[in-house]
Amino acid sequence: MTQPKEKPRNIIWIFGDQHRSQALSCHGDPNIHTPNIDRMAHEGVDCRGCVSGFPLCCPARGTLLTGRYPHHAVAGHEEPLDPTLPTIADPFNNAGYHTAYFGKWHLDGFHERTGRSAMHIIPPERRGRFQQWEGYENNNSQWDCWIHGGEGGNAFHEKLEGYETDALTDRMLYYLDERLSSNEDGQPFFSVLSVQPPHDPYVAPEQWMKNHSHANVKLRDNVPPIPRIVEQARTEVAGYAAMVENLDFHVGRIMQKLEEYDAVKDTVILFFSDHGDQLGSHGHFRKHSPYEESTRVPLIIWGGTPMYGARRGTNYEPVSLVDLAQTSLGICGIEAPDSMEGHDYSWLWDKKQSRPDDAPDSAYLQVVNPTGHGNSMDRPYRGIVTADGWKYVCLEGQPWMLFNLNEDPLELANHAQRPETGAIRAKLNKRLQKWIDDTGDSFILPEVK
Repeated sequence: MTQPKEKPRNIIWIFGDQHRSQALSCHGDPNIHTPNIDRMAHEGVDCRGCVSGFPLCCPARGTLLTGRYPHHAVAGHEEPLDPTLPTIADPFNNAGYHTAYFGKWHLDGFHERTGRSAMHIIPPERRGRFQQWEGYENNNSQWDCWIHGGEGGNAFHEKLEGYETDALTDRMLYYLDERLSSNEDGQPFFSVLSVQPPHDPYVAPEQWMKNHSHANVKLRDNVPPIPRIVEQARTEVAGYAAMVENLDFHVGRIMQKLEEYDAVKDTVILFFSDHGDQLGSHGHFRKHSPYEESTRVPLIIWGGTPMYGARRGTNYEPVSLVDLAQTSLGICGIEAPDSMEGHDYSWLWDKKQSRPDDAPDSAYLQVVNPTGHGNSMDRPYRGIVTADGWKYVCLEGQPWMLFNLNEDPLELANHAQRPETGAIRAKLNKRLQKWIDDTGDSFILPEVK
């Protein structure tokens, strides 16, 4: 065991799919009430600068598990994760942890045009070497969710009872009971709960759906007043809000379970998402675009005690999903493997650490291989979001977006082709080129002087 003393023993990841950062009551969404996640943000660290570097399920998940940029892990939709790549489970396993994964995987490269991915069985050797794995490749039917796991004589494939988030949380809680009921010297654990909601279709149990109606939805001010877009956005936001509130309820159940066992002091939860959802903003739906609703995701770090140096507060550091593996290992004092390319942001949580001199000044945005889906971008792009509030995005050979997020968080004024912003455009173009070079990426930027 390589874990040093005076560090939290356990790490839990909880994340939904397509949950944008704006969709929390503590982040100002008037349609949503999320008391449990709000509590986490108040008592822990609310990282409002976090982005999904490639806002699409498969690339984002490959990045999360490997700590590698998409062009070195999973570069597009329904592309498989190389099973020989180290995942976050490996260093935790080597440090004596028990590792477990529950829920959506979406890293086995299954093509849905060949059949329903919920019925696809992922071989044990392609499950990231988690010691316990109960999941599925992909599923867009939250009331008809199938999971599988085990191997050999212990293999199973079964339909979950009821709504997906409810049932998967039950499995996580059963796991926590098993792990936390052991004695004080019990084995530490790293566990992951990955649920499909609030990904479309936008439906939740009636208990939550009844609180939201098409007529009462308040849309973001960057949803264009085009009747068909407004109509779709209102319908989708109502169901989306219900799904987020259902997820919040289950986050509260997990927090309560830790409190029942007096385990909060020994456990840190990272709550986040793989990417966001446009929900009509800028006339777009779903994900994949570089707009804030698609790229900005929640990241809340909660748990531990002041004895371990637990910090609280809000920050806007440019964290990316590529950093979460190393950050989780850093919180536990475990060395990350050399294969990981992100940065360790455990100093955001640990007040015993100060901001490193080499902390990134920006986060890298990519779409490497476009999906071609109707609601997605059909061209590759690269971009950056800076710590001082600029977003700059390029298509190949062409500046595309330039927003000052400090004065324009809704991204209404695009300065990419304005002469008066030429100096900042040139500066950001140079910084973006450095990201491309430093990460071993390949992309043709425009010539900007």
